[in-house]
Amino acid sequence: MASRRRFTLLALAGALAGALLAPMAHAQDKFIVLASTTSTEQSGLFKHLLPQFTKASGTEVRVVAVGTGQALDMARRGDADALFVHDQPAEEKFVAEGFGLPRRAVMYNDFVLIGPKSDPAGVRGNDIAAALKRLGTTGGAFVSRGDKSGTHAAELRQWKLAGIDLAAAKPAGYKECGCGMGQALNIAASTNAYVLSDRGTWLNFKNRADLGIVVEGDKQLFNQYGVIVVNPARHPHVKKDLAQAFSDWVVSRDGQAAIAAYKIGGEQLFFPNAGQ
Repeated sequence: MASRRRFTLLALAGALAGALLAPMAHAQDKFIVLASTTSTEQSGLFKHLLPQFTKASGTEVRVVAVGTGQALDMARRGDADALFVHDQPAEEKFVAEGFGLPRRAVMYNDFVLIGPKSDPAGVRGNDIAAALKRLGTTGGAFVSRGDKSGTHAAELRQWKLAGIDLAAAKPAGYKECGCGMGQALNIAASTNAYVLSDRGTWLNFKNRADLGIVVEGDKQLFNQYGVIVVNPARHPHVKKDLAQAFSDWVVSRDGQAAIAAYKIGGEQLFFPNAGQ
């Protein structure tokens, strides 16, 4: 009799433990993997933005911050639930190939050309093509990310507009680091070189040494960000509903207001433009 009672108590204890652990296990599963750019991470935006989404939804966002090209490759393999990137032609190709659900515009800022404050190459102004053409012809030191990121793709477009074919011959001072934006800025700071950066990462960058903005304001330097949910038809394990909830939130009134509220030294880093 005693042994039967003990068995019953153990069974009840096991059932109770299972009931208590089930919600915990479910809660641990309530996360998405977001493949994104180094700029959203290194600018500090995600530290400001994502806790607000988690508070509103109960869903954790685990960010893998890499270049946009690498982020898209991750999603093609099914290693991410959603994308938050900034290379619109590549994003549209990703969707057209069936890897993603429709892309949505989220926010924008701009690229800036960073260089020594003394501007030894004499490129200062608001014409990025003219600046790069001068750097190319004078052999000025330039650090390229060279990592297939959104910033690298933008840089390549600007060299093309400047009439310089990098595939044929790279300018004398052109060096590729195959690295993220922060590291590229560090290299430029230590070598007194020029580098193309998104404004957000630059504003949050501390190791500036003698660097400053030398070219800004050119419409060619516009930098658009988009969000894409990975297509579950390609990868059934994708957490489509949770990823869609994140996409819906960042383009919602609350998400857009949170993006606009992120500032460094009173300067707004990103400008929401969902639905435009």
